[in-house]
Amino acid sequence: MASAQMVAVYGAYGHTGRFVVAQLLDRGFVPVLVGRDAEKLQAIAASHPGLEARPASVDDPAALDRALAGAAAVINCAGPFVNTAAPVIEAALRHGIPYVDVAAEIEVNVDTFAHFSDRARAAGTVIVPAMAFYGGLGDLLATAAMGDWTAADEAHIAYGLSSWHPTEGTRAAGTVSGKRRKGRYVRYTNGKLEYHNDARPTLKWAFPDPMGTRSVIGEFTMADAVTIPSHLSIPDVYNYMTTEAARDLWDPDTPAPSAVDEQGRSSQTFLVDVVVRSGGAERRAVASGQDIYAVSAPLAVEAVARILAGRTHTIGVASAGEIFDAADFLRTLAPHVSVEVHP
Repeated sequence: MASAQMVAVYGAYGHTGRFVVAQLLDRGFVPVLVGRDAEKLQAIAASHPGLEARPASVDDPAALDRALAGAAAVINCAGPFVNTAAPVIEAALRHGIPYVDVAAEIEVNVDTFAHFSDRARAAGTVIVPAMAFYGGLGDLLATAAMGDWTAADEAHIAYGLSSWHPTEGTRAAGTVSGKRRKGRYVRYTNGKLEYHNDARPTLKWAFPDPMGTRSVIGEFTMADAVTIPSHLSIPDVYNYMTTEAARDLWDPDTPAPSAVDEQGRSSQTFLVDVVVRSGGAERRAVASGQDIYAVSAPLAVEAVARILAGRTHTIGVASAGEIFDAADFLRTLAPHVSVEVHP
C-alpha cells in the first residue's frame, strides 16, 4: 500500500522540495527528508512531526546510502543538478530503487540519458529526468497531442507565464548552465542540439483565449528539447517564453516567489500551448494552472506512484511521455492542471 511506502526527497527543504513533501503526504506516502544542510532539514522536520531527517552530502556515498535505506523511490529536487543528479542516481542504482528528478538543466538531462540508460535497463529499474513543469509537462502534452501519429515535422512549446519570480535554485542552475554553455543558448534542430551566439528573436504567439496573442522570446529552449525527441520522431523542437516572464528571469533584482494561498503557491499563472505539425496538419494540447514550481510536485509524485504501481511502459532512463500513458497521466493532474487535447 502507498501508505506504507517511504519516498526519499533529496533537497526536501528547498522551494520545490517542500511542495513535493506536502504532495507525498497528501498521497499517503511517507517522505524521508534528505539534503546537504542538517539545520535546514531539522527545521522542515519540525514542521512535519514524525518525519525523519537524514543529512547527506552528494560527495558522501555512504551518507547517501544511509539516507535512501528503506525508501521505495527517491525524488531529487536539489539543484544545480549538475552537482546532484549523478550522485543521487548512483545511490538509487545501488539500492535498486526508481529515481525521479525535477531538473530543467538541459545538459544534465542529456547526461542522464547518455550515462545511465544501459545501467538502469540492466538493473531493471527506472530513471525519469525532468519530471517537472519544464521537460515533463511539455513532453506529456506533445505525446498526447501526437495521438496516432508516429512522427511529426516539428513541435512548438509556448510558455505563457504571467510572471517568473525565480527561486534561489533556479538562479544557481542558470548560472551553472550559462558557464557550461559559455554564454551561448541552445537550439534543437535537425535532430540535434546546437549552440548559438546570435540574438534570440522576439515573435508573436497566438495563445488560446483568454491569453490571446502575446509577445514571446523565440528559441527559449528548455528541457523539452531533451525529453520530447528522446522518444518521439520530431527533428525540430521549438520553445517560446512570454517576454514579461523572460525579463523577470533575466533581471537580477526580481524577488523570489512569495506565497499567496494556504498551499504556499505564488500568484503566478501559466498556460502551456503545445503544437505539433506534420505536413499541412496540426494538433494541439494546452495546459493551464498556477505556480510552475508548485505544479512540479504533483507531476513528480504521480510519476513515483505510477512507477511503484507498475503502471509504466518501459524500464531504464525514460521521459514522462515514453514511460507513462500521457493522456491518462494528464487527466490525473486535475485539479492542479487544466488540460485540453485536440489531436
